[in-house]
Amino acid sequence: MSQTFFAHPTALVESEQIGSGTRIWAFAHVLKGAEIGADCNIGDHCFIEGDVKVGNRVVIKNGVSIWSGVILEDQVFVGPNAVFTNDLTPRAKVSRGGYIRTLVRQGASIGANATLRCGLTVGRWAMIGMGSVVTKDVPDFALVYGVPAKQRGWVCACGERLELPLEGEAMWTCKCGGAYRLEADRVRETLPITPPSEL
Repeated sequence: MSQTFFAHPTALVESEQIGSGTRIWAFAHVLKGAEIGADCNIGDHCFIEGDVKVGNRVVIKNGVSIWSGVILEDQVFVGPNAVFTNDLTPRAKVSRGGYIRTLVRQGASIGANATLRCGLTVGRWAMIGMGSVVTKDVPDFALVYGVPAKQRGWVCACGERLELPLEGEAMWTCKCGGAYRLEADRVRETLPITPPSEL
């Protein structure tokens, strides 16, 4: 069977579950058992453990380690040197029989050098600012940043900020055509989302 993805000559790819069109760059290491979808871009010096699932069209920038238990859905962006964790009480040479899951949902963006506590869910199309320390779940379309990260607003699937209050009820149409409603402190799209790659 011919290889349908690209791996730089210095990359070490042990997994057989790599989607078509994915590019894995210099000195990256993908362990056996990792699942990586189609059309992904995995930067230099990335490390992906065996119990990791990466969706389609995901971008993982340089220097990111993704540990067992992390799931990245389709179209997730992970900025350079972002940090994932999978153990709340880490010790050397102590086996706990499993790792804590972290879920990053479709289209979410994680800024450079951000750190995520394990066990979180980052909502669809949410955006985490660079250098943030995320200690709790992030709602769909939420903009969060800071140490610890706090919600500062809402963002469209295209990345533009939505002029919606943090709570209450309101509606907003982005200049890209995305339409949103704030209800019960959660934002929901009122029109189907066109992925930014297709705009």
